[in-house]
Amino acid sequence: MDCIAHRGFAGRYPENTLGAVRAAAGHADLVEVDVRRSADGEVVVVHDETVDRVTGATGAVREFTAEGLAALDVLGSGEGIPTLAAVCDALPARVGINVELKERGLAADVAAVLDAADPGCVLVSSFDDGALREMRDVADWPLAYIFQDAPEAGLDRARDLGCAAVHPHWRLVDGAFVATAHEAGLAVNAWTVDDAASARRARRAGVDGLIVDSPEFC
Repeated sequence: MDCIAHRGFAGRYPENTLGAVRAAAGHADLVEVDVRRSADGEVVVVHDETVDRVTGATGAVREFTAEGLAALDVLGSGEGIPTLAAVCDALPARVGINVELKERGLAADVAAVLDAADPGCVLVSSFDDGALREMRDVADWPLAYIFQDAPEAGLDRARDLGCAAVHPHWRLVDGAFVATAHEAGLAVNAWTVDDAASARRARRAGVDGLIVDSPEFC
């Protein structure tokens, strides 16, 4: 079963920073990061649409250049918001990357970064089926559809997209769900597991991976 570090183990380290990615690489099979576009067109690693929650600044991510984002302080870490390329460079070859597309229009540039970095294992995920379709049209990286309700509809959409995996909320996961997904050729990675009880439940259901905020839940 894969241990997937959500935002670089966001419960333990400042999320989506290079420090978190490097630390998570010591425990995880894959590190999950979120991507958006900066004002100057770079693919940058940050979850929210704005910088407000994770920095002392305010404003939309798309209003800052990559250099400006790098100069911010993420959650008191002394580190800024990195580019996807920098995150890929920080990962050792044995650790994969799960890139979550937070908006449309990123596919070609994300694919170019991944092609250049050539990580050992890649998964591109999104809640947005349109973003996944864009990626499917430009690259062959494995896709994962994320959903938090309507499990049958989520599986149907993942099949339609040609996904390799589904990322359901852990509350949706039971043995029957996992069996149905596996019959469709879909791996199951449950998110976001942040306590021991939900980790045990997901393991009993037979999931292929846990997307976790802290390594002790793997």
